[in-house]
Amino acid sequence: MTFTTIHRCKECGREYPLTPMNVCDFCFGPVEIQYDYAEIKKHVSRKSIESGPNTMWRYAPFLPVDGTNPVDIKAGFTPLVKADRLGEMLGLNNLYLKNDSVNPTFSFKDRVVAVAATAARDFGFDTIACASTGNLAGAVAAHAAKAGMKCYVFIPADLELGKIIGASIYGPNMVAVKGNYDDVNRLCSEIADQYGWAFVNINMRPFYSEGSKTLGYEVAEQLGWRTPDHVVVPSASGSMFTKIWKGFNEFHDVGLIDDKPTTRMHMAQPVGSSPIVTAYDEGVKEVRPIRPNTIAKSLAIGNPADGYYALNIIEKTNGTAHAVPDEVIVESIQTLASTEGIFTETAGGVTIGVLKALVEEGTIKKDDLTVAYITGNGLKTQEAVESLVNTVTIDPDFASFEKNLGMKR
Repeated sequence: MTFTTIHRCKECGREYPLTPMNVCDFCFGPVEIQYDYAEIKKHVSRKSIESGPNTMWRYAPFLPVDGTNPVDIKAGFTPLVKADRLGEMLGLNNLYLKNDSVNPTFSFKDRVVAVAATAARDFGFDTIACASTGNLAGAVAAHAAKAGMKCYVFIPADLELGKIIGASIYGPNMVAVKGNYDDVNRLCSEIADQYGWAFVNINMRPFYSEGSKTLGYEVAEQLGWRTPDHVVVPSASGSMFTKIWKGFNEFHDVGLIDDKPTTRMHMAQPVGSSPIVTAYDEGVKEVRPIRPNTIAKSLAIGNPADGYYALNIIEKTNGTAHAVPDEVIVESIQTLASTEGIFTETAGGVTIGVLKALVEEGTIKKDDLTVAYITGNGLKTQEAVESLVNTVTIDPDFASFEKNLGMKR
């Protein structure tokens, strides 16, 4: 059962049937899926959700596909970790980490692809494809394998090896493009126009993006059916940022949480790919495209599709947008690992770096309920932290052990 109704253009308001499309034919604005919330409210309750599967599909009534037979590799319902040691270091008493690095392909992208792959299969596509900065490649390849669909994955040629291997193992057609993500995406848009393939982040994007709402639903449920005071979200296109806020509000609209969300939404980007942060700092809503240059390749999108809408949410929630340099990203990856035992990829280093900055500037106070989103696993970006390896080599005898480690009895 699905409670979707139509596509509606976010700019001019024109309405369309629910088909594989991502832009308005009239004004070329993005289209967004609409729902019958009155009907959803009749079919969901805290109890019905709590009795559902321990995956993102416990929230199926809020998603634009029939959740009774999804393409399911068990994504979602990841841990919300009380970060006591990191909180103590930062001076925070109520810090939580939403650890999406433990999804089946080790990033939050499993959520969005689960929805897009299900929709693609239901529409009758036999081939699924994507333009990817890395994490999406693995998620698309894994879901295609599960669904028995053909798969084409397009990536920048300089992508981290861990992400290439992590996608290749599922057997897709891997295509490395000489250029950055924006170059890859432009090529894929041309291919999508000519071939009958389901590109998850092009013609299937309205379905795909709805999967990120589950990151809002889960946090609200795991906090005891309430929303936090602050969230810190790593951002590339800005889509996940907007959908987390949408998820909080949908839960309120159907009565699952009592208080209207007042969460302050904080965006985190790397300095080398921070066009949304730049627009925020300049006090404008027009996001100027840039050419990314950062170790945080999963956030290296220079022309963010949802930048304008993300800036509106930052303004509406009295949020902020910050960027941190590569050296802070590396330092923050190690800080998270050494305090909470979570090895995150570079995007998580961006999140923790910005979290620290928000505390230092006084935006996040000691007792504020704060959630930082960790969206990917550090094994995917090991190159970024190779310099931190400090192995001591010894001979296989006790004297060598004591000498080389400076041990004294």
